[in-house]
Amino acid sequence: MQWYVVASVLTILTSSQGILTTLSQSNGGYKYDYATVPFLAEVFKLIVSTVLLWRECQSSPPPKMTTEWKSVRLYPIPSIIYLIHNNVQFATLTYVDTSTYQIMGNLKIVTTGILFRLFLKRKLSNLQWMAIGLLAIGTTTSQVKGCGEASCASLFSSPIQGYLLGLLSACLSALAGVYTEFLMKKNNDSLYWQNMQLYTFGAIFNMARLILDDFRSGFEKGPWWQRLFNGYDITTWLVVLNLGSTGLLVSWLMKYADNIVKLYLGIMICMMSLHMYFAPPSMLVDLPLTTKPAPQSLVEVSVDRSTDS
Repeated sequence: MQWYVVASVLTILTSSQGILTTLSQSNGGYKYDYATVPFLAEVFKLIVSTVLLWRECQSSPPPKMTTEWKSVRLYPIPSIIYLIHNNVQFATLTYVDTSTYQIMGNLKIVTTGILFRLFLKRKLSNLQWMAIGLLAIGTTTSQVKGCGEASCASLFSSPIQGYLLGLLSACLSALAGVYTEFLMKKNNDSLYWQNMQLYTFGAIFNMARLILDDFRSGFEKGPWWQRLFNGYDITTWLVVLNLGSTGLLVSWLMKYADNIVKLYLGIMICMMSLHMYFAPPSMLVDLPLTTKPAPQSLVEVSVDRSTDS
């Protein structure tokens, strides 16, 4: 039952991220500093994980928590990888358009499978490799525009630097996910204790990014903590809540499932969309049941009985 609940909620959260982010815009831009959103999301995840760990510590037996430095020192690595990945994303978009970038992003499906095999030592069957390949091809096919909308040659007209950076971005995204899964499964520590370590370093690195932005701008708008909530409204807070909740659910999947399962969650959205688009209306709308008249033979029997009485 937990699988269905987590998969359903994560699908809803993931599919609504783009909608909420778009709704938070004003006149095509953001009234708030969008760099504060991931920082607040990390803080939210850290607070939730701390509360859940505290509750878990009240139970018997207490949860396992490894505090040795040789274990703790591994947790900043995913945050560093994600930090590099975010900068590579912006660099890639200076060479390619968003459509090409989105298509190249599907490479992470294949790179995840490769790193899944190399780092986690999970052997995939030939059928599983074929399934991963078909998933990458299928998602790419659905995103390629027809030649009538834009020239097909435009997908291959970007500088070579853009494609190399796109490949690097896909590899970094897959590496961060697989390495995080490795951390989650390398011992039997409490999930909430592992999350606390991940999100502590995540918050620190995101805060470092805000400080770096201050130095780049010469503190023109003041220090980051004074403008932290500037321009925030209910929609912006929903974006933060969405990102934070998604991260918590993904960590649960990495602890008890794997990155391949996370990739296939997107298929649920595609299947639901296909069903809603092509199914006949009678299958999607509850139509009132029509009452059929009783068979003639039953009516005649009823009349005969009333006459006899």
